[in-house]
Amino acid sequence: MKKFLKITNRKIIGIIPVRMAASRFPGKPLKKILGTEMLTHVYARAKLYNNWTSLNVAICDKEIKNFCKKKNYPFIDTSKKHKRCLDRIYEAATKIKNAKSTDIVVCVQGDEPMLRPDMFKKAISPLINYKRDCSVLAMDIIDEKQYRDPNIVKIVNDMNGRVLYTSRSPIPYSKKFTKSVNAKRIYGIFAFTLSFLKKFYKTKESPLEIIESCDSNRICDNYSNQYIARYKNIPSFSVDCKADLKKVEKALRKDPILKIYEKNC
Repeated sequence: MKKFLKITNRKIIGIIPVRMAASRFPGKPLKKILGTEMLTHVYARAKLYNNWTSLNVAICDKEIKNFCKKKNYPFIDTSKKHKRCLDRIYEAATKIKNAKSTDIVVCVQGDEPMLRPDMFKKAISPLINYKRDCSVLAMDIIDEKQYRDPNIVKIVNDMNGRVLYTSRSPIPYSKKFTKSVNAKRIYGIFAFTLSFLKKFYKTKESPLEIIESCDSNRICDNYSNQYIARYKNIPSFSVDCKADLKKVEKALRKDPILKIYEKNC
């Protein structure tokens, strides 16, 4: 992989939140994709990004802890009480030694086994180049099935890239889907300054966050400084339910990054 130059004096802390009790697909972090646990795909692919100060797995299960020990993945114990992954991310971030309020914390969702290392550069760009407090990676939706799928969180933004709302409904709404709708979906990579993540954590769950079951709406409901980091559409799928495993396996067989790390898994 191409090595990136150092892009900031701030720490860039990657955290992968995982738990076995996922409501829609229990035990999914250790489900196998092409014979390899999903968490291994996520960690190995994220590790290919060369600007991490550290990359850790945020855990709350004994089973995941034992797996991380076996694979020699750095991990951070967190509470089982967290309802939202970003709350877990904050707890884990506070346990990073010498982390400062201006440091960048990147949430790497544990159900993104097809992520690419250049996505992290894109995700943190708004924080470094435009002094934003938080960003979310967004990918264009190019087919109606994704647009209508309630398991895929859609995102809308204003003309300056500021996030207005996220929803499991098709937004912006159109009776007939075309690319001109300019629909986008959240990809499971978020970047925050540690100081803003603290602010997020101390803010109560918001009504829209609860209704949509989406952390980002806590920000939309209370603040106005979350921005999209737009990434080109590629064949890349998250795992939200059991049926997604076959779709991911099919796409991974054609994925160029798999060849880089699969021998070491």
